[in-house]
Amino acid sequence: MDVEVLSRIQFAFTIAFHYIYPPLSIGIGLFLVIFESLYLYTKNDGYHRLARFWTKIFALTFGIGVVTGIVMEFEFGTNWAVYSRYVGDVFGSALAAEGIFAFALESGFLGVLLFGWNRVKPWVHLLATAGVFFGSMFSAVWIVVANSWQQTPAGFHVVGEGMEARAEITDFWAMVFNPSSVDRVTHVWIGAFLSGAFLVLSIHAYYLLKDRYTDISRRAFKIALVVATIFSLAQLFTGHRSADGVSVNQPAKLAAFEGHFDTSAPADMYLFGWVDKESQKVHGVYIPGGLSFLLHYDFVTPVTGLNAFAPEDRPAQVNAVFQFYHIMISIGMLLIGLSLFGSYLWWKGKIFEYRWLLWVFVFAALLPQVANQVGWFAAEMGRQPWVVYGLLRTSEAFSLAVTKNQVLFSLIMFFVVYTLLFVLFIYLLDRKIKHGPYDESDDDDRPLTKEITEVLT
Repeated sequence: MDVEVLSRIQFAFTIAFHYIYPPLSIGIGLFLVIFESLYLYTKNDGYHRLARFWTKIFALTFGIGVVTGIVMEFEFGTNWAVYSRYVGDVFGSALAAEGIFAFALESGFLGVLLFGWNRVKPWVHLLATAGVFFGSMFSAVWIVVANSWQQTPAGFHVVGEGMEARAEITDFWAMVFNPSSVDRVTHVWIGAFLSGAFLVLSIHAYYLLKDRYTDISRRAFKIALVVATIFSLAQLFTGHRSADGVSVNQPAKLAAFEGHFDTSAPADMYLFGWVDKESQKVHGVYIPGGLSFLLHYDFVTPVTGLNAFAPEDRPAQVNAVFQFYHIMISIGMLLIGLSLFGSYLWWKGKIFEYRWLLWVFVFAALLPQVANQVGWFAAEMGRQPWVVYGLLRTSEAFSLAVTKNQVLFSLIMFFVVYTLLFVLFIYLLDRKIKHGPYDESDDDDRPLTKEITEVLT
């Protein structure tokens, strides 16, 4: 493998590992706000216990997320020097905005959230919790805006030529509200809410199966089920809007999503299948004209296919893009079905009578995580061969001074360190779950402070 491929693998690995944690932080943050708000409204101590318990898990995910996110910024400079020069003005603005509008908000309230129990009034603590939650959401906004600009560049002009070319912002708000940013931000937010909801469902379903903390677990489970139902359905809407945008702005990517090769012909929608790139056929189960219907509301309107683009201007790994995209869609539909079925049983008053369903919810926490990962893989691999769509090719963006042995060595080291971090995360999460929401010393902040300090150090 050459430097380009190794650099792409390294960045894909580091960002995939990092992306386990920010969605969980955002999703858990939503539940912290809900639990604390319910505590203030009802004065029921169960919601207070839930808020304190989930604050510990939030601190764990937040801490590892911050640590693993720093690495990627260095990779821009070491492995992707040409890319960094080209997008520096755009990314610099977006990341500066993240620091001002997101990190400042998060860091300003984080200490109160973690260590302010019994030290500030409950409404002040709720305000701090909301500040951290909204800060995490704003952080996602600016990261997704920067990435969306790569997908659909806007509000800029190019200065210089050749290796010295770079994009400069001419309209900041046009850059922020580029054609894909709003749809992608809402899609990412909802994916994060689902990650948090199904983690809450998973842990409290486990407690119910073990007959532990049954009262507060029933409360938490029902709240999480409502959130999961609402946002799983909302994700279907945002996903459809995002696909509409891709059809207009990145037609080659959409064609790869469905393995559609014909230059201009009605496009089928595959439920599952396998793309044979050589014969330009997909073997699988499909709805004839289904993609045409989703895009144009009839089954015969032509959709631009991969053959409309030169071979060097279309995604090389069509089958991989196809599979990742369809895994995401399948999981999304599964989450909708699971949420609606659970809501139906709740309405019938039987949700906690089906132990097999509770076990399903225990393991369903993995589904939003997988969907988030493969969704990003599909979006990024579908953009290829462009690192900035239509402007800068990936093959021209990596650092010429870095050797493949250097990249390979650092990739191995990242793999070792990140594996240890993941083992540590699972160990600490397991310890928090086994410990549970109750502690005879909960009236004192010192046990919580000690646990948070252990996590962050």
